[in-house]
Amino acid sequence: MKSFLFYLLLFLHTDSDSDHTQLSKRVQKAITKERLAESQSTGLRLCVDLSMTDFMSDKEISRLAGQLRRLYGSNKRATHPFRLILTDLREDSRLYRECVRMNDGFLNYLMEITEQSCLDLFPAETVVYLTPDAEEALETLDADRVYVLGGLVDESIQKKLSLSRAGELSVRTARLPIDEFMVKKNNSKNFHSKILAVNQVFDILLTFCETSSWTHALQAWFPASKGYTIPAGDSAPLPAAAQPQGDD
Repeated sequence: MKSFLFYLLLFLHTDSDSDHTQLSKRVQKAITKERLAESQSTGLRLCVDLSMTDFMSDKEISRLAGQLRRLYGSNKRATHPFRLILTDLREDSRLYRECVRMNDGFLNYLMEITEQSCLDLFPAETVVYLTPDAEEALETLDADRVYVLGGLVDESIQKKLSLSRAGELSVRTARLPIDEFMVKKNNSKNFHSKILAVNQVFDILLTFCETSSWTHALQAWFPASKGYTIPAGDSAPLPAAAQPQGDD
């Protein structure tokens, strides 16, 4: 594969606007591929545990497939992508088939897909399983750790399946520091939830890696519909790379 430097040099020696447009897309695509390839050896390790899909309905499976597409898109755009690993994903599973059906190019995604679990790949003492039901708040991200997100949609997460799964694995658990950096806000339904889609948690972690600020990360990606907000006076202008998205 030609390196992005090849395309960059070609771009600089091209005259027409149409050729520039075509080459600029090729340059960006090549840069993205190299960045994702490099992340496989240097990126912070993050697994999505997909072992719990038997608990999910077909509708929930489809939602999860869409969330994985958004998650991968965020990793592609990141300045410093994670080393992304989908674990416990069997080729004969409903989720695998739905990912292939819904997500164009899924089989060519620049990430690792395996039927193995995170403990087959990494020592248990390095694993931190993120679950909203954990007692310990996540303070920072450590390059020596392996972070695991439970591949569940909102309805399933409420059953504390991710906490139970972490217990089965006998690994450390942690939660996003929502209580430490956010407060409940009044709303007509008195609704407050800390349960997020897997892609939302991923975006929060990516932004924290870029900014070293939980305030920035939560302000950018924690949905307003969940009933929490950054306290007045603590909020700050969001970095250009952190643009809030939809709920899932």
